[in-house]
Amino acid sequence: MKRSPAAALPPDVQAELRPGQSIELLKELHILTRDGRLNQDTRRKLKQVNHLLHFIEPLLETALAARGDVTVVDHGAGKSYLGFLLYDRVLAARAAGSVWSVEARPELVARAQALAQRLGFARMHFVAATVREAMAALPAQVDVVTALHACDTATDDALDFALQRQAGAIVVVPCCQAEVAAALRRHKALQLARTPLAELWRHPLHTREFGSQVTNVMRCLRLEAAGYDVTVTELVGWEHSLKNELILARRTGRRKRSAALRLQRILDDLGLAELGARFAIPQGMGTEAPEE
Repeated sequence: MKRSPAAALPPDVQAELRPGQSIELLKELHILTRDGRLNQDTRRKLKQVNHLLHFIEPLLETALAARGDVTVVDHGAGKSYLGFLLYDRVLAARAAGSVWSVEARPELVARAQALAQRLGFARMHFVAATVREAMAALPAQVDVVTALHACDTATDDALDFALQRQAGAIVVVPCCQAEVAAALRRHKALQLARTPLAELWRHPLHTREFGSQVTNVMRCLRLEAAGYDVTVTELVGWEHSLKNELILARRTGRRKRSAALRLQRILDDLGLAELGARFAIPQGMGTEAPEE
């Protein structure tokens, strides 16, 4: 794919691009207009994806250096922006490495497949399915699993997949999640009678926000208990997206028993025992880490 010089773009657009970023690909993805401009929505999208690339590209380079190959699975891929940009920046110039994009909407998958063929991105693969439906269709060895704004429990399904495949790294930016909030709502009266801490989720707005926060806390504990080091940070500034929490996990194989105990305690103390299966920790994934 022939690359146009970034210097031909308006200065405000140049400031948003990463060195060597393909102008043609950004136009194909409709992030840049045909005359090389950004609107407010696409500027926000580009900022999010570029910041995510900052975290993911080194993970691909690590896998390539370690075994000469890398497999990335992107769940809830949407229009596959992330997969295309990763392939273009890291894999297109190499003879190894593949990206698998999983998306439940077949019309988006068809468009992405056509674009990949047009660009000659032969090692991009597309699966029209939910995360759970795609399990059997995806490679057995996976290095990096991503999920950018996968709605509700789709993030948890992506984590299930990553843990099942013992992926080397996991990068997720969770979206809305209503399952924990619904469970908190069902047991609210009982919890208010039991502890004043239930005031944290007494009001409906607080129930939703607290439920989302608790969900991500339990996701992190689950990953630590399954043998991953976990970092939590902001993806971009809050002015760009309210769904802004980036969870980055790297597999060490050293399972933290304390994380499993804390996870179970949260489920018990908040009356969420019914969700135990959702946050279950797979067995046999590594060695027990010495407790601090």
